[in-house]
Amino acid sequence: MWYIYILKCNDSSFYAGISTNVKERLKAHNSGKGSKYTRSHLPVTLLYIEECDSRSKALKRELEIKSLSSANKKRLIKHGHWLDVSLAT
Repeated sequence: MWYIYILKCNDSSFYAGISTNVKERLKAHNSGKGSKYTRSHLPVTLLYIEECDSRSKALKRELEIKSLSSANKKRLIKHGHWLDVSLAT
């Protein structure tokens, strides 16, 4: 199972990514071993997780989310489908 996740960075910006293990990916981001972007915006907080059937679908959805305005990302986080991070491993 693949997951799309949204993180809130130290400067209140958002970062979207995909992973098969969100818990481990969050640890990697916060240890500075995630992405180049989050490395310079630590610490990060997990705000949103969405489940996908395949890597391909997750990548497409990630691009959709990354193209959203900040206001629309906030709406998605507030009203969208949320999964408990303990299920996303």
